[in-house]
Amino acid sequence: MQAESGKLYLIPTTLGDNEPMQVLPVTVQSTVMQLQYFFVENEKSARRFIKAIAPQKAQNELILFILNKYADIKESSNFLDNCAKGISVGLLSEAGTPAIADPGAHVVMMAHERNIKVVPLVGPSSIVLAMMSSGLNGQNFAFNGYLPIESNTRKAAIKDFEKTSKLKNQAQIFIETPYRNNQLLDDLKKTLNETTYLCVASELTLDSEYIKTLQIKDWKRLETDLHKKPAIFILQGF
Repeated sequence: MQAESGKLYLIPTTLGDNEPMQVLPVTVQSTVMQLQYFFVENEKSARRFIKAIAPQKAQNELILFILNKYADIKESSNFLDNCAKGISVGLLSEAGTPAIADPGAHVVMMAHERNIKVVPLVGPSSIVLAMMSSGLNGQNFAFNGYLPIESNTRKAAIKDFEKTSKLKNQAQIFIETPYRNNQLLDDLKKTLNETTYLCVASELTLDSEYIKTLQIKDWKRLETDLHKKPAIFILQGF
């Protein structure tokens, strides 16, 4: 009888240095315990996470494939060959939910193309958590990734997204490299209409979590330091 095919498990991690079982369900822990093969973005942080959630698991038995911008697609596909041998493989996010604003989507697509069962596990997504807690339109929203770096181009993009938000009654979600958060917040304050709403959600699930939704006229009265703090920005015009 042919052996059952292995699966690709999409394994969420924490959004910071908090203890994994504070934010992850026990199914994530039990799955990590069962697996030996993992796609990871960073070996050091992946090993640290595995040790934290499954301390009794032998580190020297782990087989890791580094999934970053230098990874060869053919080699990634070869690593998935293990599923044909009945061996399940995990895809570990560097922070939060795999393949959402995070590398790994092409591995998931390869699994579908090869008829490998994909199993997503529940875990924290900063995008979803920010949207949940914003008070803005959770029925209609768009994730836009990073805005342009150049200031004038970025301001033009902000105005375009504000216009789209008002036209479609659609919340617009952005992220930024943490060391550029303050510059983005300044541009949002200077560019958006006074009555447009902005939610800033940073360091989600951590003790230092910060979530606030205000109109731009009110944001201008606040001094908010987001430097090097992972953050989500959501705007909505009415």
